[in-house]
Amino acid sequence: MSYFYIFMTILLTVYGQIAIKWQVLKVGSLPEGTAEKVSFLLHLLLNPWIVSALAAAFLASFFWMAAMTKLQLSHAYPFMGLTFVLVLLASGFFFQEPVTLLKVVGVALIVLGLVVASQG
Repeated sequence: MSYFYIFMTILLTVYGQIAIKWQVLKVGSLPEGTAEKVSFLLHLLLNPWIVSALAAAFLASFFWMAAMTKLQLSHAYPFMGLTFVLVLLASGFFFQEPVTLLKVVGVALIVLGLVVASQG
């Protein structure tokens, strides 16, 4: 069950990142002026998708707390590196962001680190 908690933490974290990026792409760049920035960000905070992303982050923290009751932090935390893998794949799929050889190598090194760290 402890790995389910970690999996849910990862899944909810990735969802939040993808949902926020999707909505930010729809509204455009952050304005230059301070008042415009505040208005822009408040408008985003009222967006239902952004609210769901923030709720996902909040819910992810509950799953993480549950995982921490079962596992050592030094064992569980490296699994959070899987968010890099999933965000890279999702950003390529949903946003047609380039998945370059260097990004793939970097993510592969993260996964290798995850394997090594989870053994100890």
